[in-house]
Amino acid sequence: MSTVRLEDTQWTKIRAFLEADPNTCIGKNEEECRRFVEAVLWISRSVSQWRLLPTEYGKWNSIFKRFSRWCDQGVWERMLVHFAGDPDMENGMIDSTVVRAHPCAAGAQKKWRSRSTSVGT
Repeated sequence: MSTVRLEDTQWTKIRAFLEADPNTCIGKNEEECRRFVEAVLWISRSVSQWRLLPTEYGKWNSIFKRFSRWCDQGVWERMLVHFAGDPDMENGMIDSTVVRAHPCAAGAQKKWRSRSTSVGT
């Protein structure tokens, strides 16, 4: 899977949240913190093992330890709550349980009327 890069507008919003949170890394090195967030996004999108994290994001074990610390401190949960009210509307999804389709589209058997051979006799 290719690398994950945040757009500058996305990073600006995330950075503003992280600057307000005392348990994050933003004050030390902004580029390193951005690379860390991108690494976590890569892991979550690829559903890969931590050991397979591309080296351009940093050492997988260091990234994992920081990720775990943020989990324990509730940073990810607060971030989710913070951004839940600000949808980016980049993607739209349709729940197929409410989309109506004709029965034959779902594989229903067709109803055939058999013709009688005794027509007109």
